[in-house]
Amino acid sequence: MSSDIEQVEPVTAEEAQRAVDLVGRVERIFGQKVIGQDALRTALVSALLAGGHILLESVPGLAKTTAASTLAQAVSGSFHRIQCTPDLMPNDIVGTQIFNYATNEFSTQLGPVHANFVLMDEINRSSAKTQSAMLEAMQERQTSIGGEIYPLPHPFMTLATQNPIEEEGTYVLPEAQMDRFLMKEVVTYPAPGEEVEILDLVSAQGRGRKPESIEPITIEEVLYLQSLVSRVYVDLSIRQYIVALINTTRGGGPRPLPNFTDHVRVGASPRGGIALMQVAQAIALMAGRSYVVPDDVKALRHAVLRHRLVRTYDALANNVAPEALIDAVFATVPTP
Repeated sequence: MSSDIEQVEPVTAEEAQRAVDLVGRVERIFGQKVIGQDALRTALVSALLAGGHILLESVPGLAKTTAASTLAQAVSGSFHRIQCTPDLMPNDIVGTQIFNYATNEFSTQLGPVHANFVLMDEINRSSAKTQSAMLEAMQERQTSIGGEIYPLPHPFMTLATQNPIEEEGTYVLPEAQMDRFLMKEVVTYPAPGEEVEILDLVSAQGRGRKPESIEPITIEEVLYLQSLVSRVYVDLSIRQYIVALINTTRGGGPRPLPNFTDHVRVGASPRGGIALMQVAQAIALMAGRSYVVPDDVKALRHAVLRHRLVRTYDALANNVAPEALIDAVFATVPTP
């Protein structure tokens, strides 16, 4: 297996520079509409390059929807927003067959999930049946309507949001299903200076002032970037480092943390290790490098692992943050 990885054609300096230029255009377009939120921007772009889905958690009003639509615009992708409610049915998102009385035939109407970027707004308000249909589409990259298979567009990225402060009328995502998201980003309030910039931006838009025109990148260029990410070199020592981190979350690893299982009931799965590697490859490419360094693995460790650790009742009762547990794991595993 290691020999297969070593045989992959390495990313050239020219390809790395082109990737930096393309990502820079996306980030400049993003920065025109979303003030601050640098962590959110990095998480969204790296998730896109790694070909994964992302779960966004925050209170309302922190530009999650704006960020999702802006990312779609920056890469010339189609965008659909689905407002989740308890009465939303799987057919409402996947699509359905409609009978035409004039022709006595069924025609297929594709649902809003058939887009490059799909925002599932407040996914925890939809029923378990609807959540399952969406998670299946995310995993299989296709939908089935009337026995026919309809592939989803490529690239396809789901951005799901959930509000942590309201529990009435919500259906919590199963912990096992959350593992299907490449990352879970917790969006925080902007700094006071950034809030002033937000007010300035809204005021400028009210006066009709338009931002600088920046050419979006194309879907073909997104696919090109994704192909480069898979070719970013990951040394054996880095892969062993990732495996050691994942095993430590399960109470094992080269240096097991004492009493760690008192706080974590279930550690990260092999899918968590794959996510750490793929996100590290994306971070490396965004920095213009053709190889992964340990800091790339650490960069988005909270976003990659916070939803993959199932905490014990005692940890929940004592409000032990998953981020603190992740930091403890990274602190104990020797860096290569």
